[in-house]
Amino acid sequence: MKITEYAKFDALGLAELVRRKDVTAKELALTAAKAIAKANGAVNGVVETYDDRIDGLDEKSLGNGPFRGVPFLIKDVFGHEKGRKIEFGSRLCKGMVGQTDSNLAVLLRRAGVNILGRSAAPEYSMAGTSEGLLYGNASNPWKKGYSTGGSSGGAQAAVTSGMVPIAHGSDIGGSIRIPASYSGGVGLKPSRMRVSVGPTVDEGGFGYSMNHVQTKTVRDSAAMLDCLAHPMAGDPFVIPKPRQSYAALIGRAPKQLKVGIVLDPLLGVAVDPEVAKAVQDTAKMLAGMGHEVELASVSLGGVDVMGVIRDLFFFDFDTRLNGYARLSGHKPGPDTLEPVIWSIYQRAGEITPARFMAAWSKANVLRRSLGEFWTRYDLWLSPTTATTAPPWNTIHLSQPGVDFDSFSQEVFALPVQYTVPHNVMGTPAMSLPLAMHSNGLPIGVQIAAAPSLDHVVLQVAAALEHAMPWAKRPVPPLHVSRL
Repeated sequence: MKITEYAKFDALGLAELVRRKDVTAKELALTAAKAIAKANGAVNGVVETYDDRIDGLDEKSLGNGPFRGVPFLIKDVFGHEKGRKIEFGSRLCKGMVGQTDSNLAVLLRRAGVNILGRSAAPEYSMAGTSEGLLYGNASNPWKKGYSTGGSSGGAQAAVTSGMVPIAHGSDIGGSIRIPASYSGGVGLKPSRMRVSVGPTVDEGGFGYSMNHVQTKTVRDSAAMLDCLAHPMAGDPFVIPKPRQSYAALIGRAPKQLKVGIVLDPLLGVAVDPEVAKAVQDTAKMLAGMGHEVELASVSLGGVDVMGVIRDLFFFDFDTRLNGYARLSGHKPGPDTLEPVIWSIYQRAGEITPARFMAAWSKANVLRRSLGEFWTRYDLWLSPTTATTAPPWNTIHLSQPGVDFDSFSQEVFALPVQYTVPHNVMGTPAMSLPLAMHSNGLPIGVQIAAAPSLDHVVLQVAAALEHAMPWAKRPVPPLHVSRL
């Protein structure tokens, strides 16, 4: 199969070729390897490939789900497979090997994907960009030297550049949606606990983190959610889902919805005028579909809220890294941790149990305050990110002078202004590549619905994909068909 032909398909499209026996899973794996070899030098989104799942692929080992044989990348942060490297983008964890299969890995294999490598991510997933000292910087396929977003930036860059059609993403503050916005992809963060994070964790990031995929199409995102939305043994709770599959439901138009447009600078970041226009154009399209649309007002509490989230995310962080150190044989220090993470490691002990519980209480109040939105509206419409992708060295973890006290504003605020509310609320939220900026970079528009209503988000997304199609755009400059 030619690389140029391979890169035209989404994941379900390739799976259909395998099902019809037009191509074998082994042929797809070999083509994906060629695509990675061709584009990764420019994009740097892939940090490892697995020879045993490319040249040595045993097709009998693949699951029989709807994505059987489709090349796939696992993010270098979570999704551990037993016996495979998992380095968290950190020199501290270099060479570390997963000790057990995560539930996510089990579900992905059942879906039929061929997990043939790891994608790049920033250290411990703690930046809205995929730049790092362990493997270097992942480049936006639309403009060399610009951020892919993060923390699932390597994954989305690999998809957008045509290396693979689908890849794992995880999202604790926007890490699926930010790369989708910056790199021009489709990224859904499912509802809290929609996807199991066991067996060793109850709720990832105290419920803030969810796993799903970076894709090119809404149908791939919906079909993969059908594969991953299966409660696993011992999960702490199960949330409701529709009787019909997500893949079937996206074929139906959503009911009439009341849409609230959110453009308030929630963390003090001004919205780029072209980004705001993309949101307004989307609002007009939704209104034309029969939905009621109006400007909404939302308060996140300003930049101080980032201190609350910091105390949640980094409580006992030093203990976590000490555990990794025992597994990897490396010692935490300025030679194994990036400057911002080293500062956080040194100061994490200041977050006492009492301080953590105070932050937990404040986050609970914030979640309920934000949740009032859903008493007035059915759909949240906003930018995914306030601006298009920034150049490298803007929001990375090695910025001079940025430390435990200042990193929330310097590293997080720019990319997460509109994404983190949905981690706080546990609501399903999705970034769609609905516009392009005059600077040549994609603009992501975010839609979200109340907790557990993932199908509503997907239905609206499918309607917008049909009305405002992005598949007809030219491929980016750093694409396997142009390199």
